[in-house]
Amino acid sequence: MKDLYQVIKNVRVSEKATMLNELNNEVVLEVDRRANKLEIKRAVESLLGKKVVAVRTLNQAGKSKRERRADAGRTAHWKKAIVRLKEGENLDLV
Repeated sequence: MKDLYQVIKNVRVSEKATMLNELNNEVVLEVDRRANKLEIKRAVESLLGKKVVAVRTLNQAGKSKRERRADAGRTAHWKKAIVRLKEGENLDLV
Protein backbone atom coordinates (compact mmCIF):
# COMPACT_ATOMS: atom_id res chain seq x y z
CA MET A 1 0.00 0.00 0.00
CA LYS A 2 1.52 3.28 -1.02
CA ASP A 3 -1.34 5.78 -0.90
CA LEU A 4 -2.28 6.71 2.67
CA TYR A 5 -5.75 7.81 1.59
CA GLN A 6 -6.60 4.24 0.58
CA VAL A 7 -5.54 2.68 3.89
CA ILE A 8 -8.33 4.10 6.10
CA LYS A 9 -11.76 3.44 4.66
CA ASN A 10 -14.19 4.25 7.45
CA VAL A 11 -14.54 4.88 11.18
CA ARG A 12 -16.72 2.27 12.85
CA VAL A 13 -19.13 3.67 15.43
CA SER A 14 -20.90 1.15 17.62
CA GLU A 15 -21.53 0.60 21.32
CA LYS A 16 -18.33 -1.39 21.71
CA ALA A 17 -16.29 1.15 19.73
CA THR A 18 -17.65 3.99 21.87
CA MET A 19 -16.80 2.09 25.04
CA LEU A 20 -13.24 1.46 23.79
CA ASN A 21 -12.90 5.15 22.95
CA GLU A 22 -14.04 6.27 26.41
CA LEU A 23 -12.16 3.71 28.50
CA ASN A 24 -8.94 2.99 26.59
CA ASN A 25 -8.64 5.95 24.22
CA GLU A 26 -8.96 3.59 21.23
CA VAL A 27 -10.54 4.16 17.82
CA VAL A 28 -12.02 1.39 15.65
CA LEU A 29 -11.34 1.80 11.92
CA GLU A 30 -12.25 -0.13 8.81
CA VAL A 31 -9.06 -0.40 6.77
CA ASP A 32 -7.92 -1.90 3.48
CA ARG A 33 -7.50 -5.67 3.73
CA ARG A 34 -3.93 -5.52 2.39
CA ALA A 35 -2.74 -2.86 4.86
CA ASN A 36 -0.39 -3.88 7.66
CA LYS A 37 0.02 -2.35 11.12
CA LEU A 38 2.84 0.01 10.14
CA GLU A 39 0.87 1.42 7.21
CA ILE A 40 -2.19 1.92 9.42
CA LYS A 41 -0.09 3.70 12.04
CA ARG A 42 1.48 6.00 9.43
CA ALA A 43 -1.91 6.79 7.91
CA VAL A 44 -3.50 7.71 11.25
CA GLU A 45 -0.54 9.83 12.33
CA SER A 46 -0.27 11.73 9.05
CA LEU A 47 -3.94 12.05 8.00
CA LEU A 48 -5.59 12.50 11.39
CA GLY A 49 -2.63 14.17 13.13
CA LYS A 50 -2.75 11.93 16.21
CA LYS A 51 0.08 10.02 17.91
CA VAL A 52 -0.46 6.24 17.90
CA VAL A 53 0.73 3.94 20.69
CA ALA A 54 -0.46 0.57 19.38
CA VAL A 55 -2.41 -1.01 16.52
CA ARG A 56 -4.36 -4.27 16.68
CA THR A 57 -5.88 -5.77 13.53
CA LEU A 58 -8.32 -8.53 12.74
CA ASN A 59 -9.98 -9.85 9.61
CA GLN A 60 -13.74 -9.73 9.96
CA ALA A 61 -15.66 -12.35 7.98
CA GLY A 62 -18.71 -11.21 6.05
CA LYS A 63 -22.10 -12.28 7.30
CA SER A 64 -24.28 -14.74 5.45
CA LYS A 65 -27.35 -13.02 4.09
CA ARG A 66 -30.44 -14.44 2.44
CA GLU A 67 -33.17 -12.73 0.53
CA ARG A 68 -36.72 -14.01 0.55
CA ARG A 69 -35.91 -16.53 -2.08
CA ALA A 70 -33.70 -19.54 -1.45
CA ASP A 71 -30.52 -18.07 -2.94
CA ALA A 72 -28.02 -17.13 -0.27
CA GLY A 73 -25.36 -14.46 -0.42
CA ARG A 74 -22.71 -12.93 1.76
CA THR A 75 -21.57 -9.45 2.68
CA ALA A 76 -17.97 -8.58 1.92
CA HIS A 77 -15.12 -9.54 4.22
CA TRP A 78 -13.30 -6.57 5.77
CA LYS A 79 -10.39 -5.73 8.03
CA LYS A 80 -10.77 -3.98 11.37
CA ALA A 81 -8.04 -1.99 13.12
CA ILE A 82 -8.21 -0.95 16.76
CA VAL A 83 -5.84 1.99 17.18
CA ARG A 84 -4.77 3.15 20.63
CA LEU A 85 -3.96 6.85 20.76
CA LYS A 86 -1.36 8.47 23.00
CA GLU A 87 -2.53 9.68 26.41
CA GLY A 88 -4.01 13.15 26.04
CA GLU A 89 -4.90 12.68 22.34
CA ASN A 90 -8.56 12.14 21.46
CA LEU A 91 -10.60 11.88 18.30
CA ASP A 92 -14.14 13.25 18.31
CA LEU A 93 -16.33 10.88 16.34
CA VAL A 94 -19.54 12.87 16.61
